[in-house]
Amino acid sequence: MSVSEQVGGVSAPRVPDPVSVLVVEDDATIRRAVQLSLERYGFQVAVAVNGLDGLEAFRAGRHDLLILDVMLPELDGIGLCRRIREQSLVPILMMSARGDALDVVSGLEAGADDYVVKPVDTPVLVARIRTLLRRATFRLAQPETNPARGAGPANPAVASADTGTIPAELVFGDLSVNTLGLDVHRDGRPVPLTPTELRLLLEFAAAPGAVLDRRRLLRDVWDYGWEGDTRVVDLCVLRLRKKIGAGRIETVRGFGYKLVRD
Repeated sequence: MSVSEQVGGVSAPRVPDPVSVLVVEDDATIRRAVQLSLERYGFQVAVAVNGLDGLEAFRAGRHDLLILDVMLPELDGIGLCRRIREQSLVPILMMSARGDALDVVSGLEAGADDYVVKPVDTPVLVARIRTLLRRATFRLAQPETNPARGAGPANPAVASADTGTIPAELVFGDLSVNTLGLDVHRDGRPVPLTPTELRLLLEFAAAPGAVLDRRRLLRDVWDYGWEGDTRVVDLCVLRLRKKIGAGRIETVRGFGYKLVRD
């Protein structure tokens, strides 16, 4: 079973070997270069030349991650991303030739997890892919000390001060988060979250009431070891708010965001 089939319930996730990536790109030179580069890293790569072919390929196959160009014939990458998000939480990486604000915002609002600007170096592309796959397959383990992030639980959940264990259920008003099954409910109804949205929510749940700045979220959720675009954070927070309630995550101007406790 592929990652894309499991992300919804996030039960018993694993990354198959090899990982299947679908690349939807109309430029033949770029498409071939990306395909060959990823295959050298051991990925199994399928390709499509336009948005409609990409949608058909997605529905026909089992892919662990999608790479979508923004400017596609037949159906552009933004529209394709929206269509896919209607039926799947598979990780999506957008590629933009311009990288301007409109492309970035439109792609992230449509449900993409991250984006890269063409031309992109292969190591950077592979690093982004691996980060998205890790996010899609992570599970919470027993808390342990993580030297990179100081004493405390290494996983993004809340540890009990008395027992040092992670509570199975975190409740914030009408929102409940099961940290074992990674299920989220609002008013008793399941909330479908993409892997990135779930990881972001768990970061907030790990420190309810505390202000988390955008750069920290870029590091801990997107795993950026370099300076990243904070618009990624802002747009993901916006999508998360629509799903868990606009007032659940509060903006602290000039600093970042915090999860409202009650």
